[in-house]
Formats: sequence, structure tokens, C-alpha cells
Amino acid sequence: MTDNDAAPADLAGADLETLVGEWLTVPDIAERLAVPLSQVRRLIADREVLSARIGERRVVAVPAKFFEEDGPRPELKGTFTVLADGGMDDRAILEWLFTPDATLPVEGAPIDAIRAGHKTEVRRRAQELAF
Repeated sequence: MTDNDAAPADLAGADLETLVGEWLTVPDIAERLAVPLSQVRRLIADREVLSARIGERRVVAVPAKFFEEDGPRPELKGTFTVLADGGMDDRAILEWLFTPDATLPVEGAPIDAIRAGHKTEVRRRAQELAF
């Protein structure tokens, strides 16, 4: 696996696993979307969603908030690209997306703002991080 699958970093007393909350394993996603495991792995490889290794067994999992009923949220891939272009690795992107920010137009973290339809505002803030 890649460095992106390394153990979660400590984030102000809470690890990434706790910060994100609900995770879905590759088999969970395959079942939920009624697709083969290989298709879920392709979603991860194509960066439609980001994953991390979690739990004692260090299983590959994806934040549940990255999905709608029929698949990955389409606005995520571009957001991941903006953050990666700004120098963030996958772990830092996950931390940023799930860290609460009181200055957002909705209560919660950037992922919650994206889910509420504020993709443009989140991406604007992501671009500012690069400067």
C-alpha cells in the first residue's frame, strides 16, 4: 500500500478515525452499491474517494460521508485535486475535510458544507491554503 494508507496521525488529541466517525470498508461499499470489490478498489485508485487504514486490523476504509445512495459524491474528486495541488497528502486532505470550521456557511466541517451544496466556497478556501 502507499504512504496514504499509513497509520492515522494524532490530531489535537483525536485520531483521524475518530475525527471522521463513520467509515465503510471496501466490502461494505461493494454491498451498499451492489458492485464488485474490484469496482470499489477502482474508485479508490481513481481518487473518486480517499481511503485510510483504520482499526486494529488496519483495514482499508472510506469515510461514509463520501457517498450518496448511488455512489461517490461527484464534487469530491475536484476538491481532492485542489487540495492535493496545494501540497496536501491524502491524510491531510481527510483531516482538513473533517475538521470543524465555525467560519463555514453551515455548521460543521468542510465535508458537511460540500454535502449542503457549498462546494464552491469549500474549494475557494482550499485554494487559499496553497498560498
